[in-house]
Amino acid sequence: MPPTLAIDGLSVEIKGRLGRASVVDAASLAIWPGEIVGLIGESGSGKTMIGLATLGLLPPAARIVAGEIRLNSEAVSGLPERRLAEIRGNRIAMVPQDALRALNPVQRVGRQVGEPFVIHRRWSARRSQRAAVGLLRSVHLPAPEQRAVEYPHQFSGGMQQRAMIAMGLALEPELLVADEPTTALDVTVQAKVLQLLREIRDTHGTAVLFVTHDLGVVSQLCDWVYVIYAGRIVEEGSRQELFRNPRHPYTQLLLKATPTARTAPGELVGIPGQIPSPFAVPAGCRFADRCPQRMAQCATPPPLRPVAPEHWARCWLVDPENG
Repeated sequence: MPPTLAIDGLSVEIKGRLGRASVVDAASLAIWPGEIVGLIGESGSGKTMIGLATLGLLPPAARIVAGEIRLNSEAVSGLPERRLAEIRGNRIAMVPQDALRALNPVQRVGRQVGEPFVIHRRWSARRSQRAAVGLLRSVHLPAPEQRAVEYPHQFSGGMQQRAMIAMGLALEPELLVADEPTTALDVTVQAKVLQLLREIRDTHGTAVLFVTHDLGVVSQLCDWVYVIYAGRIVEEGSRQELFRNPRHPYTQLLLKATPTARTAPGELVGIPGQIPSPFAVPAGCRFADRCPQRMAQCATPPPLRPVAPEHWARCWLVDPENG
């Protein structure tokens, strides 16, 4: 059985006032059926670009310059827009960060949730409305019949997000791309959304790419984790292995900067400096300028090397013989 999503050597460039620059550099990842994979990094790391490239929704200034994206062994990168439009919402769906902005403010929620049935299956408005009510019920929205005829502004943030998830699930896609779907939610609502994603995985066998900057959320939800920095995957592994034994200095600092229930006042440590502009990335290790463990060898780009059977890190400090 092939992976639901396979990304091999993906490179994405953007065009700006200073010329062209790489925002994703030879990134490779895989997601299997029923697996939730986390892609984590700071703002500007390239994680959202990978999600957009998967959906064929890169902004006009960006383009894929190398690599391939496959959905169940079918190449989807480079397909014409008409074919991509058939795939989006049908085989790949997206849950965006800002549900209120994604929802049309002047259309009733039920009509929007049922829209994939109209577009891809040519259902009538009445039939798609009935299906939308069922979808809203499946994501645990109270009084779904009433909610279906309301407008987005009448929903709370958590309800808006669940409506977007319902829309994404309409046609039971093979892959769900969730881009920072819990960022604007309080802890209680966030927990409900995470539980809903687990239910989707368990009930439908849907593969989920969970794009986030929040390691705390990843530790609760994901089966496998990719850490990206300045467009390059710097560490990957099973959730258990990566959190038990983080090997890249960037991952280690992300963990120290993530609050937990056991974090005492004053224990959080910020990461010094900022992520480099894609027009001015270091020639060697891209994290070297911010790394407290940098050494002369960091002037040369490190390869992704094995740490354990389910763990790799892109750092010269990793001993491939002893982990």
